[in-house]
Amino acid sequence: MKIQVNTDHNIHGHEATMESVKALVESTLGHLAEHITRVEVHITDENAMKGGRADKRCVMEARMEGHQPIAATEEAASLNDAVEGAVQKLKRLLDHTIGRLGGNRT
Repeated sequence: MKIQVNTDHNIHGHEATMESVKALVESTLGHLAEHITRVEVHITDENAMKGGRADKRCVMEARMEGHQPIAATEEAASLNDAVEGAVQKLKRLLDHTIGRLGGNRT
C-alpha cells in the first residue's frame, strides 16, 4: 500500500507532518493493505494565518484494484483532528466495502 501525502503551502513542518500522517494511515489501515493499492492524503489550511473554526481540512482517497476510489473528508480546528477524523471515516468505509465484496478482514 503506497501512501502519498499532499499539503498546501499553508501547512508548516511539511516533512514531520508527512511522516506523522503516513504512520497514522499505516497503523489504521494496515490490516487492509492487501486490498488497497494507494492512499492519497490532501491536507489544507483553508484560512491560513487567520485561524477560525474547523479551518483544517483532510481528504483521503483509497484506491482498490478493480474498484472506484473511496474518499473521506474531515474538517476540524486542528490538523491532527482533521487527519484522525478522515482516516477513521475511511477505515469504516473500507471495512464496509470490503465486507460487502466478501473480502477478508483482520
